[in-house]
Amino acid sequence: MKTPHEREQLIKDINVLLNQAYDSTLDEIYALLKTIDDLEDEEDLKAIKDAREDIRINGTVSWNEIQSEIRNEIKKDVA
Repeated sequence: MKTPHEREQLIKDINVLLNQAYDSTLDEIYALLKTIDDLEDEEDLKAIKDAREDIRINGTVSWNEIQSEIRNEIKKDVA
């Protein structure tokens, strides 16, 4: 993952190149970015579907169980 400064610099560098690009190149770049965005959406939806299926098969963990585990971990760390 890039730092905020690295990300900002990369965006500036990309903008310089975009401003120099032909219109046809801009159209191609837009199409590629849209395709990538659509694929990421599909991956997110698949992950959600898989998680729901896992919950259906294996059940879920209750909030009380999570709190109990946290309390037990705190007790171990203090001891």
